[in-house]
Amino acid sequence: MKKLIALVFLGIPLVLSLACVVSGPRVAPPPPPNEIVPARPQAEYVWTSGYWRWTGGRYVWSGGSWVKPRPGYTWVPGHWEHRGPRWIWRPGHWRRF
Repeated sequence: MKKLIALVFLGIPLVLSLACVVSGPRVAPPPPPNEIVPARPQAEYVWTSGYWRWTGGRYVWSGGSWVKPRPGYTWVPGHWEHRGPRWIWRPGHWRRF
């Protein structure tokens, strides 16, 4: 029983230290590739550019797409921000005029 209690108390700091691991890249994303924009499906559609996403310890390109607009809103593209030693992705979103 004492061994079990000792293991629990030794394991708690380990679990807490693993929970504090900060994820995210430490290197800037590459420049975006020249994206081929397909024909607009309908006149009012808005192009949302592709972006680099961080997955599996590397950047992976996610291509853009045409989306139906939201009335009264404008599309704000996503972007990467440099924060301390890390790069943080701020996803695109709709913003009211």
